[in-house]
Amino acid sequence: MPTRLPETDVVIVGMGAVGGVAALPLARAGLSVIGLEAGTWLTRRDFAPDEIRNNVREWPMAVQKANMEAPTVRATSSSATTRGGHPMMNGVGGTSLHYWAQSWRLNPWDFKVVSETRRRYGASRIPKGSTVEDWPFGLEELEPYYEKIEVEVGVSGQAGNINGTIDRRGNIFEGPRRRGYPMPPLRWTAFLENMAGAARALGWHPFPGPAAINSRSYDSRSACMYHGFCNSGGCHVDAKNSTMVSTIPKALATNNLKIVTRAHVTTIEVDSEGRVAGVNYLVDGTDYFQPAKVVLLASYTYENVRLLHLSTSKPYPDGLSNNHGQVGRHYFSHHTGAGVSALFPFNLGAWYGLPAQGVGVDNWADDNFDHAGIDFIGGGNLWVYSDRRPIGAAGMNTYGRAPSWGSPWKAFIHEHADRSHGSYLQKSTLPYEDNFLDLDPAVKDPLGQPVTRITGQYKENEQKIGAFIQDKMEQWYRAAGAIDVTRGPVGGTMGASTHAYGGARMGDSPETNVVNRWGFSHEAPNLGVLGACTMGTSGARNPTLTAQALAWRTAEYLAKNWKAVARNT
Repeated sequence: MPTRLPETDVVIVGMGAVGGVAALPLARAGLSVIGLEAGTWLTRRDFAPDEIRNNVREWPMAVQKANMEAPTVRATSSSATTRGGHPMMNGVGGTSLHYWAQSWRLNPWDFKVVSETRRRYGASRIPKGSTVEDWPFGLEELEPYYEKIEVEVGVSGQAGNINGTIDRRGNIFEGPRRRGYPMPPLRWTAFLENMAGAARALGWHPFPGPAAINSRSYDSRSACMYHGFCNSGGCHVDAKNSTMVSTIPKALATNNLKIVTRAHVTTIEVDSEGRVAGVNYLVDGTDYFQPAKVVLLASYTYENVRLLHLSTSKPYPDGLSNNHGQVGRHYFSHHTGAGVSALFPFNLGAWYGLPAQGVGVDNWADDNFDHAGIDFIGGGNLWVYSDRRPIGAAGMNTYGRAPSWGSPWKAFIHEHADRSHGSYLQKSTLPYEDNFLDLDPAVKDPLGQPVTRITGQYKENEQKIGAFIQDKMEQWYRAAGAIDVTRGPVGGTMGASTHAYGGARMGDSPETNVVNRWGFSHEAPNLGVLGACTMGTSGARNPTLTAQALAWRTAEYLAKNWKAVARNT
């Protein structure tokens, strides 16, 4: 029998990018909060600028619990499954410790894809088989929470639309915002200035992207040193604003938050009425049961959905909050493949730096351009950045100009190591009826529990977006002086992704969604679900800032409506 612990007000499963945010408004409201984290506390010593450790050996992802629970992947229900690594990590702060820290808001169109597409182009333009829905609210509802996260976590950037006034130094396509960023944008290099100039010459609108990285000292944390080793690791000067150094310390300071590390949550318990009663977890092989009035599920998309599937009971025989069969449905991952790389006849000066230090172009994102004469909806963000280290540079594309080994290869690398560049292209992806998450019937984790199985592939709409955005990126590179360009494939299977959406979608109808507009289960009213698994569209954007804004919104709603949610009165 597990050890039964004293009841708490709220249990948060996962103290990463979203759980670490939700804890703060709850703790400030005086609620007792216990955060269960499968990883441990890390320190600056763990974030040494070491390319072999961080990028080659893939610390810290490869040694974490997450990798032992890596999902299996297949393109369709009739395809064979494969298993790869897990893109996320465990630890207090979660993947916000080692992520790129790009901190984008969604655009207004992303919340109203269905209604806006029908209005502009007709209902027939929604791709066949897509289960996309409008969000239950628009950007204006989430905007104050975006602002809250930008201030509490710390985001640098240049606003482009403050209360309807356009500032051409920023993104002129962004939705209205009430205030600018709390810090100016990260600096540009000479190469980034060159790319921005080329974009302007094309009639496009380049701008510095937003980053959860300090461009100056902020909240007693250092400004970025631009040393270039944080794209797969933490920051040894605390300039990258993970929740470990931003919101979690503030929550702990209230004395209302307790974090239990090495806590491996296995199932969520419910009572006879179908209300959540608490969670079961293991620490070093010892079983515990943590009773709670409210449970917030804040693991990553794959683990959130897996825990719901694993938590079967008499009220929920097919998994927690799954009596309508919606858990695992409407899954999609960001189409960040279909990349473009370029070779230049001159050195770029692109050594070190960081992926969030860059130039964005949004002319071809979302519905920022007229789709009447093309046969897809959505678009992509073009992003170029400064981020290069010696070992990574040795693996550069040779563009068919040299073999991939031997003396000619070495000579080519020696001359061209600072002359190539790879773009980062984020493209809209929609959910479809035959892309989903479920439990793998054969593959188990070390505890004997089935892992998540991803069934998904990029459809025709997304492939056409990929080819279109590649055209625009090649045009941009060549305008900046590139002499050769290569492209990646535009289709393929949806593998495990750092940008995974859906599986516990938010919406007003329980027939097609798992949680309501506040992030609480339609079926188990004291269960909240946080993260990109609740999002119904991706836009051409990293999900982190939106997921964090939603997490704050859910936590604030819970604090203000505590009696109604906790007691269902």
